[in-house]
Amino acid sequence: MEEAAEPVKGPTPRRLKKYAAQCLRLKSYLHSPGDGRSQGRIPAAALLWGLIMGVLLRRAAFAAIEALVGSPARRALEVSRSFGDDALSYFTERLDPAVTRRALVMAVHQAKRNKAFDACRFIGLALDGTGAGRSQEAGCAWCRPHRNQKQEIVGFHHQLVMIRVVGTGLTLPLDVEPYGPGDSEYSAGRRLLRRTIGNLGPHFAD
Repeated sequence: MEEAAEPVKGPTPRRLKKYAAQCLRLKSYLHSPGDGRSQGRIPAAALLWGLIMGVLLRRAAFAAIEALVGSPARRALEVSRSFGDDALSYFTERLDPAVTRRALVMAVHQAKRNKAFDACRFIGLALDGTGAGRSQEAGCAWCRPHRNQKQEIVGFHHQLVMIRVVGTGLTLPLDVEPYGPGDSEYSAGRRLLRRTIGNLGPHFAD
């Protein structure tokens, strides 16, 4: 008589959080992600994990995350309490990006030490321009005009350069560098590359 096969354990929010905290050594970051609020009533850990779950479930819009953490699924997602999109916006506007940068660098270094990239021929870094946050009017110093084919200003948006770890079988976003009016994608890319190499070390990538 054949033995019954053991059930395969699939990914769950709890296992994902445990993996990030223990295997990638991000426990400190998940608890203290660089919260810049002076009097935050909602724990930063709840807001951050809710944001991560929203991105993983492809509900990255803040209103969608509000609906997600306000639903019966919240406990299964390991989010300790519900919150609104305004609280999430206030929280993310005041996050210290340097803390997240350090956490991402730690995670990819730990993944490399865990031999996650050993089957890859090479580890590379790729830069690419992207944009986000379109609006009808300029709202901050980073807003750049968006023009149509007639070179008429039809709105404003933010432009930035992203750097990713590539060649590993996974695409791992690592850092971004915005550039406003009077700046360029080329200059932002050079700043980003220098900072990334300084953070990762010169021997991380091939």
